[in-house]
Amino acid sequence: MSHLSERPENPVVGVSVPHESAVQHVTGSALYTDDLIHRTKDVLHAYPVQATKAHGRITALRTAPALAVPGVVRVLTGADVPGVNDAGMKHDEPLFPDVVMFHGHAVAWVLAETLEAARLGAAAVEVELDERPSLITLRDAIEADSFHGARPMMLAGDVEAGFADSAHVFTGEFQFSDQEHFYLETHAALAHIDEAEQVFVQSSTQHPSETQEIVAHVLGLHSHEVTVQCLRMGGGFGGKEMQPHGFAAIAALGAKLTGRPVRLRLNRTQDLTMSGKRHGFHAQWKIGFDAEGHIQALDAELTADGGWSLDLSEPVVARALCHIDNTYWIPNARVAGRIAKTNKASNTAFRGFGGPQGMLVIEDIMGRCAPLLGLDPTELRERNFYRPGQSTPYGQPVTQPERISAVWEQVKHNGDLADRRREIAAFNAAHPHTKRALAITGVKFGISFNLTAFNQGGALVLIYKDGSVLINHGGTEMGQGLHTKMLQVAATTLGIPLHKVRLAPTRTDKVPNTSATAASSGADLNGAAVKNACHQLRERLLQVAATQLGSSAADVRIVDGVARSLGSDKELAWDDLVRTAYFQRVQLSAAGFYRTEGLHWDAKSFSGSPFKYFAIGAAAAEVEVDGFTGAYRIRRVDIVHDVGDSLSPMIDVGQVEGGFVQGAGWLTLEDLRWDAGDGPGRGRLLTQAASTYKLPSFSEMPAEFNVALMENATEEGAVYGSKAVGEPPLMLAFCVREALRQAAAAFGPSGISVELASPATPEAVYWAIEGARQARRVTREADDREVRAGAVDTTGAKTLSGA
Repeated sequence: MSHLSERPENPVVGVSVPHESAVQHVTGSALYTDDLIHRTKDVLHAYPVQATKAHGRITALRTAPALAVPGVVRVLTGADVPGVNDAGMKHDEPLFPDVVMFHGHAVAWVLAETLEAARLGAAAVEVELDERPSLITLRDAIEADSFHGARPMMLAGDVEAGFADSAHVFTGEFQFSDQEHFYLETHAALAHIDEAEQVFVQSSTQHPSETQEIVAHVLGLHSHEVTVQCLRMGGGFGGKEMQPHGFAAIAALGAKLTGRPVRLRLNRTQDLTMSGKRHGFHAQWKIGFDAEGHIQALDAELTADGGWSLDLSEPVVARALCHIDNTYWIPNARVAGRIAKTNKASNTAFRGFGGPQGMLVIEDIMGRCAPLLGLDPTELRERNFYRPGQSTPYGQPVTQPERISAVWEQVKHNGDLADRRREIAAFNAAHPHTKRALAITGVKFGISFNLTAFNQGGALVLIYKDGSVLINHGGTEMGQGLHTKMLQVAATTLGIPLHKVRLAPTRTDKVPNTSATAASSGADLNGAAVKNACHQLRERLLQVAATQLGSSAADVRIVDGVARSLGSDKELAWDDLVRTAYFQRVQLSAAGFYRTEGLHWDAKSFSGSPFKYFAIGAAAAEVEVDGFTGAYRIRRVDIVHDVGDSLSPMIDVGQVEGGFVQGAGWLTLEDLRWDAGDGPGRGRLLTQAASTYKLPSFSEMPAEFNVALMENATEEGAVYGSKAVGEPPLMLAFCVREALRQAAAAFGPSGISVELASPATPEAVYWAIEGARQARRVTREADDREVRAGAVDTTGAKTLSGA
């Protein structure tokens, strides 16, 4: 076993401990970015001036009326920017635009003594537009040939030959919805300038280093003149990977110009209308199967709704292409990707980062094609699982393919699926207006950033004379438990109790050039960096301990805060060891670093091995559907998920549960709507609050929810044998949608293929049920015609044709 994955005696990792901020969360004492205004003197409040049209050139921007509002101090416009007027890494997102690109686009910002004064000031700003045609829907953009960014193409094998060898070929298209992050804490930043004109920004950001970079170039400064700190986030889910930068830059610009701290916090409606979401997709596909139901070829085109600027759309589409295979071997594939440019807020990262969209396409195909092949969907999926020696369409060998089947079989066993299916069949036979169904789906999700350079992490670990330890790392905490795991990693590596270790807030002047806490890589990258720093310190202390214990350093072990020599009763307490090291002038701080090895990726040929490993999981869901309304409930969910050797089991189970529920929300409830009409509100987001945008809640939770982590699942070459857990569980929720499809099909004749919209709202399920019923009516009418066409014998009895 490698040094990185090997666990020492009595490790603190692997122990179920509460989230490090759990008490503060539930008591309300945890501080978030916007809480800091109460500890800051003379704060100004920033408020956006939002456009009320989806597209148009600004012909007039009159700020004088705002300055006449009592309490308004300044109105920020593009003329105030001393550096680069852009908030994006692609330089296609002007911070103060000349052209409005979506309904709600901020064209100026008002600074005032109070939030109410800032709001009134923003309402007083006069904006005139030369309105232009706008593209609101994904279909609008496709028909208008409106695209931007790269158009990747993934090729494997010989697609035409694959189709020629196929006994069955099916075609179809599928459009599915985007998703709002709806983190509890909206975008927020607080900036101030110190006496040396240094800029300090508190930001709710998943990527402090990139926030620092954007703030610096907007202000015309170098990065070392800007420090960004993230205390914690009240949720992020990818929505705070790129999009906090512009808000932080506005606050910093205001602080620079006024000399006073500036607070920017979006209210919920502003956050919903100004920030990007998960990309909605359109898919056009053609698939071929052999006579036994094995996939022979796939030809598909995936179109993502990118919104008005590129943001992270290119890597999102790339990851969608890399995950269209999910758990299935596709020997011949041709999959194209493209990004539609629409007049909506720029869509961005969201948990899974394109992976869910790609995987949803193949799972929809399997669910639709199984009845047409005369196969149970479970059987069709099993027949196409990856086997040893097979590679993905982009050329990466699939390691540990046996885990795909292992978690699958464990779910079938744990959930007693065979007996329950018989019970469901009996229930359905006895209930004409209510149907149940049970579906199982799997997950294979690649872990690492697609951009190889991002796969690096840093840490700074300090040991003080009293034996206490402070760790700094480049990851950010958004509730996912990363800080908890880092505390456990540090305590394990140093061999000390958990209470001896404290963690400092993430900030750019402690650990520079960090990657975003994203791509499920937070624990992998930062954990390995923390371990590296602690290992350096441990090696130094072992030398000191060896001298004190009269033995070789190789024979010294530090366990539970006590250094002991093998074969000896002598021991040295941790605090005494550290104090001794200090007096011997041994360095008690260390910078740690880690970079993921073995990655390579050619974006032009769309080939390589972009992922360190694959996270595996399987889930089964049982649903009950009402035939009159399409309303449904999730009766039971069983999950088995591979997290390697868990760093923190309680945290990981919580991540699996939360990810699954968020995925179920995306697939069944969360239905974003825009005004696509030609009236004055064209382009306006209609679902601007929780009253109109349905989020999963307790009522959507399954009555029985069973989550198990795969056992004996050490991941070689990862920190203490663990695997990432942040994103993969979201895709376990495919089983809910597939169960709804099967329940709708139960209202129709045997073997019917049902198309189901996504999100599968009760309305969508109702129309799927109606489609199944229509198929039953057609079948009955055909049977009646066959009966009427039958011969009549001499006794007058009818004989069916062909009988």
